[in-house]
Amino acid sequence: MAGLTAIKAKALKEPGRYTDGRGLMLYVKDSGAKTWVLRLTINGKRRDIGLGSFDEVSLAEARDKADELRALARSGIDPIRQRSEQAQTKEMTFREAAIAAHEERKGGWKNSKHSAQWLTSLEAYAYPFIGDLPVQDVDGPAIRDLLAKIWLSKPETARRVCQRIGAVLDWAYAKGLRSTEAPVRSISKGLPRQPKKDNHFAALAYPEVPALMAKLSENSSIGRLALRFLILTAARSGEVRLAT
Repeated sequence: MAGLTAIKAKALKEPGRYTDGRGLMLYVKDSGAKTWVLRLTINGKRRDIGLGSFDEVSLAEARDKADELRALARSGIDPIRQRSEQAQTKEMTFREAAIAAHEERKGGWKNSKHSAQWLTSLEAYAYPFIGDLPVQDVDGPAIRDLLAKIWLSKPETARRVCQRIGAVLDWAYAKGLRSTEAPVRSISKGLPRQPKKDNHFAALAYPEVPALMAKLSENSSIGRLALRFLILTAARSGEVRLAT
């Protein structure tokens, strides 16, 4: 049977240890402060686990916490070690998360140059602004502000940096280090329209084609013959290059 009630626990003044049952105890210090402690045996070793102060944790809450920790211990998990690991991961910065995410993802990349650029782009454009922030605290406005500095001058780089920041934050969300996924879906709406890049080569003026054909006929290399054939037939370049 439980050894404490809420009224009895509140009335305790004498320093000492007061047992509630099944390892749950209330410690009253000389100063009068009261602290909940759960004593468990884990892998043959006795461990005392603090559950919080009496002012912040009620008797009912302490019993619920104790039940959760007992269940973990029965499954072979050390609650103290788990708590320590969770505390460390909760404090992970964006920089640390990026390195960890890159380490997990790089095995699936065949291009070593891409793997190297993935981190260096974040080092150059993201770390100076959000590298030391807890990964949980990286929000949309912070990402928008860092991208704004290169959005127009380096549009392709800016898009890649945005994509990689999103990948890091989604990784952190999947790992339980963030409460939300990456807030990058609508960031471009807060940035100016990027100029369109024309990827086409300039066309040769029609009156200049005869001179080009004469120049190509000076030599019968495969490349020259192929280009002459393409001009005369208006075939696609792939059709000419792959013809047998």
